[in-house]
Amino acid sequence: MLFDLPDQPTLYAALLARDERYDGQAFVCVSSTGVFCRLTCPARKPKPKNCTFFPTIEDCIEAGYRACKRCHPLQAAASADPTISALLHALDERPDLRWSEDHVERLGYDLSTVRRSFRRQFGMTFLEMARQRRLREGFETLAGGGKVIEAQQDASFESPSAFRAAFSRLLGCAPGDLRTDSLLKATWVPTPLGDMIAVGSRQHLHLLEFVDRKGLPAELRRLQAETKEPVGIGSTPPTEQAATELATYFAARSDRFETPLALSASAFTREVWDALREIPAGETRSYGEIARRIGRPSATRAVARANGANQIALMIPCHRVIGSDGALTGYGGGLWRKQRLIEIERQLKTLKQETVR
Repeated sequence: MLFDLPDQPTLYAALLARDERYDGQAFVCVSSTGVFCRLTCPARKPKPKNCTFFPTIEDCIEAGYRACKRCHPLQAAASADPTISALLHALDERPDLRWSEDHVERLGYDLSTVRRSFRRQFGMTFLEMARQRRLREGFETLAGGGKVIEAQQDASFESPSAFRAAFSRLLGCAPGDLRTDSLLKATWVPTPLGDMIAVGSRQHLHLLEFVDRKGLPAELRRLQAETKEPVGIGSTPPTEQAATELATYFAARSDRFETPLALSASAFTREVWDALREIPAGETRSYGEIARRIGRPSATRAVARANGANQIALMIPCHRVIGSDGALTGYGGGLWRKQRLIEIERQLKTLKQETVR
């Protein structure tokens, strides 16, 4: 942390004064409304007894609060933080550099401030992002038919063993095990909320997950066991279509996904997934509402399990399911990302309504 949070009276006074010194360093959760705000929020001030202060957005989301629609705490994005903007620009200029804490300090930045800012905005540190970016370079070299040693060098890893270890943590297999002639192929898809891995055959998309999802290696192993096909590397028509549709989605231009999906699951699970795809973008449903929608009102827990078994993120929108009390619930991609997806889709809904008018 950059600093220990002051006591409650100090933070409440800062909230009343809309003190910009605390903007982005502390957030207030308001129990009477269920939302969390920046301390500079222009909304009417809550009573002290209804206020709880947290140092990060993740803490607020984990506690079950929603982002305020007045001060938009989730939009303190890179453009609003000069440190994030500068470091992202530096990363774009030198994606090959093996970034370290020394590099960050030599640029004049405080390590704890950078760590805190990036975790708040992206759910990962700057150094983790830089390492992921380098791994993407190696992945794309392999996808283009390059040798493992070339991929290691393009990814700027110091040794073959370090590259193999990083690759194995991501995909659950060594880079040399990935073939370009496999029927199932994995490709890397960059998005504003973190890079994703898409796996497709020539006809269907089989998997779409954020690369930092801890369960990704297990999902890939399960996919290979179910299809009896090894996952190779490269693009296919469905993964190319998925990448195009994701770019349009994140640009808030369309919420339509027409990529053909391979839905390998029980009849009940597919029924749940179909119900998820019927939820309009910008809206949410509870597990209980989904259970009633499919005519199984007592199957709330089974619906939750089916929701968690989804391996095609965003296109089967399990992020649109929330708790019965309106709070966010578990999401494999991280609650911070789930909240951001909901905010993006609300923006899409608003734009569509304005277009109709």
